[in-house]
Amino acid sequence: MADRAQSSETAKTPELDDEGLVLAFDFAADGYQTEDAGAASWNWKNYSLTDARGRRKIEALENLPAIVRATLLAGDDTLHIDYDEGWLHGAITDTRHKHYTDAREIGQLRFAFNETLLVSARRHPLQSVDDVRRVVEQRKKPFRSPSELMEAIIVNSVNRLSGELIKIADELDSIEDSIVGDAWHGERERLTAVRRQLVFIHRHVATVSGLLRHVEHMHDDELPPALSNTVSRLAQRSIALLHDSEQVQSRARLLQDELIAKLGAESNRLLYVLSVMTAVLLPMTIISGLFGMNVGGLPFMENPEGFWLVAIGSGLIAAIVYFAVRRIGGRN
Repeated sequence: MADRAQSSETAKTPELDDEGLVLAFDFAADGYQTEDAGAASWNWKNYSLTDARGRRKIEALENLPAIVRATLLAGDDTLHIDYDEGWLHGAITDTRHKHYTDAREIGQLRFAFNETLLVSARRHPLQSVDDVRRVVEQRKKPFRSPSELMEAIIVNSVNRLSGELIKIADELDSIEDSIVGDAWHGERERLTAVRRQLVFIHRHVATVSGLLRHVEHMHDDELPPALSNTVSRLAQRSIALLHDSEQVQSRARLLQDELIAKLGAESNRLLYVLSVMTAVLLPMTIISGLFGMNVGGLPFMENPEGFWLVAIGSGLIAAIVYFAVRRIGGRN
């Protein structure tokens, strides 16, 4: 069956057929797409949950168990992966397609598959699904079973996040060089942006790894050997990426702590300078205030050298205070 979706490079919105299908593929025994439905070994159907026709079509699929159909049509955003009646089904996260949203957002992919059918559904276009769609169309890789294709979707999502994590690590290298080289002014904004990206990646990876570990521990005895191996590979891969993201997050936090320490040191230095200036000017302020009072008996009123005597005295007192403060500051 031909693909029913327009190319993501040119389309504004996905094209849906009368059944609410975003895309549908038939796969031959060699794992490649075939136009001959009669020769198909298995099928992949992807529906839009925002289209009533797609929801009705999923409800009408008689070969789907009720619990699997409920997973595909669930109205909430609960994430899970379970194995029931020979179907692995659930809802996992994926990055929403970059051509359909300005900001980076996490979408949700609902799926269910057995040995001959993969049914997926989503509310928003998803990046990994579209990447795998192009692989199928361009015949770059065979998919001999639904589990292989679903594994490719999850691996694509994990690899995309892994690539972003490498770029973030390089960005942290640049920020660290600036901080160590005392050229850290202006790095606070860069570090904040990096930490925001890390939070996005960590949440995504933690969710996927948690779901895969759950199905691996709870349904390992029920899964067929090939599917169990697939789940185990995906779990190990996501856990490894989760550890990498935690390490990069720890590094980002350490850099932020060092940056905050430098900001604090600079603030303390400025406060110290301000304190010294205040201490130096305080005696002169007191003297000028005393000699500015309109009362009788002020000294040096009749002395032509009075101003200079007071000025020199004020300067000497200010110098004594300055050196005293510097000495105290040096000891501390």
